[in-house]
Amino acid sequence: MISKVSMSRRLGITLMVVVSLGIGIIITLLLAHSNINNPLSTSTSRSTTALSAQEEVKSIVPLDQLVSGGPPPDGIPSIDNPKFTSIKEADEILEDSELVVGLNVNGDIRAYPLQILVWHEIVNDNVGGVPVAITYCPLCFTNQVFNRTLEDGNTVEFGTSGKLYNSNLVMYDRTSDSLWSQALAQGIVGKYAGVNLQRIPFDVANWKEWMELYPESKVLSRDTGSSRPYGADPYRNYYTNSEVLFPISNQDDRLGPKEIVIGLENNGQYKAYKLQDIEDNKIINDKINNKSIALLSSFPFMVRAFDPVIGNQVLQFKYNPQNNTFVDLNTGSEWNFEGISVQGELKGRELIRLPYDEGFWFEWVAFHPDTESYNHR
Repeated sequence: MISKVSMSRRLGITLMVVVSLGIGIIITLLLAHSNINNPLSTSTSRSTTALSAQEEVKSIVPLDQLVSGGPPPDGIPSIDNPKFTSIKEADEILEDSELVVGLNVNGDIRAYPLQILVWHEIVNDNVGGVPVAITYCPLCFTNQVFNRTLEDGNTVEFGTSGKLYNSNLVMYDRTSDSLWSQALAQGIVGKYAGVNLQRIPFDVANWKEWMELYPESKVLSRDTGSSRPYGADPYRNYYTNSEVLFPISNQDDRLGPKEIVIGLENNGQYKAYKLQDIEDNKIINDKINNKSIALLSSFPFMVRAFDPVIGNQVLQFKYNPQNNTFVDLNTGSEWNFEGISVQGELKGRELIRLPYDEGFWFEWVAFHPDTESYNHR
């Protein structure tokens, strides 16, 4: 008969083997599809190797907290010359519930399916006349869109560095080899350490809702120049289990590690909102460090943040379920999901849309340990 102690040990060993295999599978799949011989990786390899001495490198993060994610620099290849298809063509491939990153810049509307982004993580594109980088870190479920024109006027192209910081994507730019944190929207090592990236509002949406809302949208094509099993996700059940595969500097159990949150900041104050709370309530009127915000949700997964100030009025909104719109309590004007008043005293007025961070709780709180967590009452 096997003793309880012996059985516990066996179960413990089995669990460790399963977890190790899971991590190994993800890294092996990514390495198997890595472009290891990419010539662009040479200069980046030199720069990342040079990160051995903190005093020799301009940095704003501890260098020993930059860890390898498995693939080498550019081993996960960015898409630098993206091609696009029509909604009709994309619908033959995408399922209704598949997620896309949606972007509307100056009327140029595009969608980037996560089934493609998971294999590339960065798309360098030009949308509505603006050089942008669409980025996705599967480990943190963080999507973010950046303006690729920097504060000094230079326009850069981003690639994957092969490094992680707090289990989050670290990019590099191919002009200076500086490293950039997706989560911080900031250069962290090199010439551009401490330089901020301009974030551009975006959507994460189910394909069904996106194509109905924007039938003229362009959709990123699978014709990427790389051979990848698009439609298969190497991370499998990682998104729903509790495992965090790489080191993080802070843990917090106020929420589950993979609860999806919307994160906002104002003058050094950070606040996280559960995506589920926003979806359930449709509208959250709140303040962050005395700055008023309005979080609206008209469709599953889609959340938009707006500055609710019009003139000298701070608008308070309620949801109108009859036609899936919002009504401000100040004037009774009706507003659509685009932040435009379509009826009433303020008809034609438009709210300013705000960028935010969206991803797993463990990532948000690792970077912002003093964050508040919104509690809906």
